[in-house]
Amino acid sequence: MTGSCDADSFREGLVEHGLIVPSEVRGAYGQGRVFEDILQRFNNLVTRTAEPDGAEELAFPPILPRTLVEKVGYMDNFPQLAGSVHSFAGNDARARELSARIHGGERWEDLLDPAEVMLAPAACYPVYPLFSGLLPGGGRLVTVLGWVFRHEPSDEPTRLQSFRMREFIRVGKPDEVVTWRDAWLLRGLDLLRGLGLPAQSDLASDPFFGRAGKMMSANQVDQRLKFEILVPVISLEKPTAICSFNWHQDHFSSVFGIRTADGAVAHTACLGFGLERVALALIKTHGFDPATWPGAVRAQLWP
Repeated sequence: MTGSCDADSFREGLVEHGLIVPSEVRGAYGQGRVFEDILQRFNNLVTRTAEPDGAEELAFPPILPRTLVEKVGYMDNFPQLAGSVHSFAGNDARARELSARIHGGERWEDLLDPAEVMLAPAACYPVYPLFSGLLPGGGRLVTVLGWVFRHEPSDEPTRLQSFRMREFIRVGKPDEVVTWRDAWLLRGLDLLRGLGLPAQSDLASDPFFGRAGKMMSANQVDQRLKFEILVPVISLEKPTAICSFNWHQDHFSSVFGIRTADGAVAHTACLGFGLERVALALIKTHGFDPATWPGAVRAQLWP
């Protein structure tokens, strides 16, 4: 890989080899059979790696109650990334007006009303309300696989508006949660490096909105609340984050009244593998045809 950005050529190669299917929307493309197989094989490897932990497996739809998105503060911190669902709730006359505007090439979105749901911006969000009240001794560990949405339209193949996250959510005493987060950071590095990826970890921050957001990002770095695992996919100078590790301290516990078994305020942490980004990192590192990948890598993904 060269140090310069080659997003266009990488995207062209992905299309040429049938790994992705272009669409009319920036940051949204279809995925071919081989791409999907790579993604699912990696997810299966994560499952096997984490199996001794005994995480509770849950699944949720890619939508959340609007009230939950508001409650966790997402609209305060990341309004630029949110996706709101709107639906038609009018009468016949309004429906005719809607149709006429569409066929006349006019804007029609103002004829829709906000639904009670929003697109899920994080796979872990629906889990935290389940922890409300007293936790069992030792806390809880949950894993989810879900589609998430973030409004970041881009032609860069690793920056999608809708993508899948495989997440693990840990809740318990502060020392238990931090120890788990730090252990998984090393575990994640070993897992990804074992697949031949030149993975490195670094402190990171979330894209908080506005001038106040810059202070929040700096505070996040100062307190070492977020780490990412980075792999060069588009360039060497700006490697792509393919996995993140977040310590929320008592943010979600305060919102949902989560307490440890002895009644103290619990802490939470999560880690998430961006499955599309991992698949793209593997393709960029080893080539467009998985049949030519190193035997040691194939042995782990296709055991």
